[in-house]
Parts: sequence; structure tokens; C-alpha cells
Amino acid sequence: MKSGIFFGVLIAAFSLQAQEYTIKFATIAPEGSSWMNVMREYDAAVRKESGGRLGFKFYAGGIAGDEKDVLRKIRIGQYQAGGFTGVGMGEIAPEVRILDTPFLFRNTAEIDYIYNKFGDEFKSDFEKGGFVLLGWAEVGFVNVFTQKPIYSVQDMKDVKAWMWEGDPIARVSFKVLHLAPIPLSITDVNSALQTGMINCVYSTPYAIIALQWYTKVKYMLDLPLANSSGAVLISKRYFDSLPGDLQQILLKNGQIFLSKLTQLSRKENAEAIKTLESKGIVVTKPKSKSDLQYYYKTGEEARQMLVGQLYTADFLKSVESALAQFRQERSGK
Repeated sequence: MKSGIFFGVLIAAFSLQAQEYTIKFATIAPEGSSWMNVMREYDAAVRKESGGRLGFKFYAGGIAGDEKDVLRKIRIGQYQAGGFTGVGMGEIAPEVRILDTPFLFRNTAEIDYIYNKFGDEFKSDFEKGGFVLLGWAEVGFVNVFTQKPIYSVQDMKDVKAWMWEGDPIARVSFKVLHLAPIPLSITDVNSALQTGMINCVYSTPYAIIALQWYTKVKYMLDLPLANSSGAVLISKRYFDSLPGDLQQILLKNGQIFLSKLTQLSRKENAEAIKTLESKGIVVTKPKSKSDLQYYYKTGEEARQMLVGQLYTADFLKSVESALAQFRQERSGK
């Protein structure tokens, strides 16, 4: 009897140790999405390496609210970590939003170059804002989806376009295009499409399928408006409370699995365009080089308008100069 009691005490003690640290993680990404599938792989690796002392508990599909809701709840300790797009990240470190500005990037090589070149600066910005970067998780290039064909800016003048509520980049992007968007939380977009409140949205090809918005649009403009950044961030206060070995387990595996997620996102976005076409979505392109150059010009104007709101003029110049040099070097190969 005594040996049985002793064994039971040991099991109870181990169980308590196994549940020592639980990271409540919230995201708008739905269950079954690549985001959540890779996060569960990340969780499994963390649990294994920590001997069960550390793990995630997931709140997916927006059940914890929009990204601003999640940030507020992390700051009061209700959650400890989240998966964020640039909208959420900008609430913590506004300078990081330069990654989401319109027509900044033209291919994934440019994205990788800028992330690597300015990565330490971005990590420092997050920490100043009270968060630790566990890893980048790129959402991908964003396209416009509508219920009427779009080739040029003129074709967009009578659309009822959605704008992510409170997003300064979206606000100035629509302003330089001389459009009056309808601001809504991302969690309200689906119903707004259903009721006809909006008939134009922007999204990555993969996300528009995952969010089920694609059933309410007919056309996609094959011109990347911007690259949508993403990251997994954890409260610095909570991170600092973890033992050093668990911190390293989180950081190491974050780099491994979130890098995997970025590569997977790129592959799935390319495949998603084919899927959308098979479901009847018609892909359109700008009709002329002048239309294309006009879009690039509006991107430059929008980035300048955000100086002083999100980043400094010097930082914008540093990023644009680095990109220009990178393009020149690649064109000479």
C-alpha cells in the first residue's frame, strides 16, 4: 500500500512538472491552415525537447478576437503569444511596417535580402515594444480580388473596397489611388461580402481560400500590391520569466519551424492561384507598362506619406537604397 501511494505521488509530481509552463497562443489563422499545422509541429518539438515542461495551448480562428484584441489580452496576461500580420506587429513596432508598404518588393529574393539585412534592428524594435520575436512567418504577396475585372486604377473607381480597420498603410495606399474604402475588422469581411457592403478585398491567394472569401469574388488582379509580413511574438515579460534552457528551445525551434512555414506559404500561394482558377476565378493583368509604372509610382508616394507615422525618412532611404543596390547587383549577373 505504501509503495503504491509513493508511486502515485511520483506520478503526480511529474505531471505538475510537465505542465510547468503553458504558452497560450492566439491567432486569426483557422484550424487546418498551414499556419496552425506548422505551429502544432513547433509545439511537439518544444514539448519533446523540454521533457514536457513547456508547450503551447492554441486559440485559433480568431476566437480570441482581432489582432489588436489579442495584443491587449497578451499585455494583461490573458495570453502569452500570438501569430501576427503586419497590422498587429505595427502596434508593437511601427518601423517594421515598412515591410508591408505597397510595391516595395517585386520578388522573394528581395524580401529575404531585406529581412536578413535589417533583422537585428527589427528584433530590437519588438523588444522595445515588450515582445520577443520567435520567428518570421511570411504571409505572402497580396493581390486584389473583386466582383468585376480590374486592369488599371480607373477600373477600381466604382468598387466598394474593404480596408483593414485602423491600418495606416491601407489608408494611405487607397488615398494615393483616390479610392474611398470601407474600414472593417478582418473578422467582419466575410459577412460584409455576403451582404454586398463590399465587393473588393485584398489578400494572399492562399488566405482568401482559407478564409472562404473566394466564394464571393470573381476576379484577381495578378499584380502583387505588397508582401504581407507575419511573425510569431511572445510577451517579453513572460519570455524573461522562463528558465534559460526553455528560452533557447523556443528560439531555436521557432527559427526552424517558422522558416519552414515561410517556404510553405510561398509554395501554397503559387498553388492557390491555380486552385482559384479551377474554381472559376479569372486572373487579370495590367494591360500596359504605363499602368504598371503608375502602380509603382503610387507605391513610392504612399511610402513617403508614412514617414513620421511609422518610420523615419532615414530608415526609408536605407531600405530603398539597399533594395536598389541589390537589384543592380542581380541585374549585372
